[in-house]
Amino acid sequence: MTDPAAPELAVVIVNFNTGSYLERCLASLERHRGDIAVDVLVIDNASHDGSHTAAVAAHPWARLIENPTNVFLSPAWNQGIRATSAPFVLLLNPDVEWWHGTLADYVAVARANPDAGMVGPMVRNSDGSVYESGRVFPSVTYAVGHAFLGTLRPDNPFTRRYHMDGWDRTTQRTVDWISGCCMLVPRAAFDEVGLLDEGFLLYGEELDLATRLRDAGRTVLYTPEVEVVHEIGVSIGRSRRAVRMHSRSILRYYRKHQAHGWRKMTVPAAWAALTLRADLEWLRGRFLG
Repeated sequence: MTDPAAPELAVVIVNFNTGSYLERCLASLERHRGDIAVDVLVIDNASHDGSHTAAVAAHPWARLIENPTNVFLSPAWNQGIRATSAPFVLLLNPDVEWWHGTLADYVAVARANPDAGMVGPMVRNSDGSVYESGRVFPSVTYAVGHAFLGTLRPDNPFTRRYHMDGWDRTTQRTVDWISGCCMLVPRAAFDEVGLLDEGFLLYGEELDLATRLRDAGRTVLYTPEVEVVHEIGVSIGRSRRAVRMHSRSILRYYRKHQAHGWRKMTVPAAWAALTLRADLEWLRGRFLG
């Protein structure tokens, strides 16, 4: 499957203790490649469950790069981007399986929309329901409302607007940003705005990249031409550490893109609110499931 000498598409997968999910991900890529030369790279962040060696042994066309320590997501994705010269790069989570359409179809959509700096597919949850990938940039007010009400009252107006309520995601359209579980990016877009910000160790990197693409005059495109299934949180789950890391990433995004002028004074309050929200989410997950 892999043709590193002349790939049209590089697929970069960052793995950390995902058990059988990585092998299933690679198998789905093989089934849904289509007519395109692909270079598949697995960047392993010091897994200790053997998932990377077992998966690549079963699919030896994938290249394996092993890190001696866990460098987290954005730095490892950047490793993979630098290790290939393909004109299109697919950043893919190892707990994603291809469901409908092919990699060739995906690249064809990107080629047909040259202004797009990022293209995302329809994402389904493991039960087959459609995940709300393709969202608006969060304003401060709507971000706070969604953060505190989203899991308790999903029908609240803040979450509905953030999730672009009323759109069933069966049509292609330009959005502000898409889920980071599956992102197709032309290399030319990385050349224009730079690689992933490695300060976003885990979470928020796709939101930051989409914002930089917008500022450079690029668009973000959602397409239902391809579909994937995503099993959320296989590597890190919903531990207290994970929700705290999510909060730190959101704070970094706020400071970088929104806390300008007088809003710089709101950063401590923003961190206090994010910390409270993280603790509430962790407690809810622990005691309510």
